[in-house]
Amino acid sequence: MVAPSAGPITLLDPPRDTAAITAQDLSLQFPHFTPEDAWAIGSLLRARLLAYTNPCCINIALANSNQQLFHAVTHSGTVPDNDNWVSRKRKTVLRWGNSSWFMHNKFAGDEVAFAAKYMLGSTAGEYAIHGGGWPVRVRGVEGVIAVIVVSGLKQEQDHQMVVQTVQDYLESIGAVAEGEKKKED
Repeated sequence: MVAPSAGPITLLDPPRDTAAITAQDLSLQFPHFTPEDAWAIGSLLRARLLAYTNPCCINIALANSNQQLFHAVTHSGTVPDNDNWVSRKRKTVLRWGNSSWFMHNKFAGDEVAFAAKYMLGSTAGEYAIHGGGWPVRVRGVEGVIAVIVVSGLKQEQDHQMVVQTVQDYLESIGAVAEGEKKKED
């Protein structure tokens, strides 16, 4: 497992082009996704997020049953609204099969256009097109099998924290992105 750093990790700027976001998300597929994987990723996310002063919420749940595999906060100051954001980001990922960051960039953050496009009407508030909700995919398995959500930083940081943590975790277990060759020891 990747050890967390003493200070905040350097987060790269996430892509804003929807094709680049899709390519990145699809490249980070798991060889398997077990409760142990969820615990390891959730614990690593929490350790990394503790370096930030913002209170953050981390949630990892299965797609087909909403069974929570990991749920934690980082600092005092989280409120029920944090869980509301988690739920809304998660719902977006499950309905459209893309990260909430993808949906944000697809609509340039325009929630009115988003709600109109999908005729959401009074249910529009159930979805969030803000970064931080990310689809877990397993090689050879159709669709999204779980959702990882981080909420509490700026939306691009929420998204990138998940992406970089998943990437680091996959590298630590010897899994590689689609199309890459496994590095020899």
